[in-house]
Parts: sequence; C-alpha cells; structure tokens
Amino acid sequence: MAYRSKDEDTKKEVKREKKCRICIKDDTVDYKDVQSLTRFMNDRGKILPRRVTGLCAKHQKLASQAIKTARQMSLLANVDENIR
Repeated sequence: MAYRSKDEDTKKEVKREKKCRICIKDDTVDYKDVQSLTRFMNDRGKILPRRVTGLCAKHQKLASQAIKTARQMSLLANVDENIR
C-alpha cells in the first residue's frame, strides 16, 4: 500500500486580485446605456452577481439600480422573449 505525501495532496492556489472594471476605466454606469448594462445580465435577463461581474460593491449596486431603472422605462426587457 503506497502512501501519499502531504505535498501531493495540497495544491497551491494562486489568488488573483480582482479589480473593478468601472473603477479602472473611471467610467460611469448609466441606465440609458443599454449596451453596457447587458454585460451585467445573463441571457435570461437576470442581474449577475458580483463574483461573476467582477465589480466592487459600490458599482454593483449602481449597475443593478441602473438595470432596474432601464427595465421600468422599457429600455430593457424584464424577460427574454425566447423563454415565453
């Protein structure tokens, strides 16, 4: 029976520091810019979480509020048309 050493069992994970796209570019989130808002939504129209979008908490909140405002003004659809 062969035994494994602890070095084989543990793999070193390199943690990459995530940077907010909007903070780096010094950009703003606007409800009228539908093209940029669709980057923060999945194909069904749901708002993606921070761990997926890579935004900081401040800009994730602004992005979600902008998406909700655009939905109310009918600039964005609430549900994708292909689902219905």
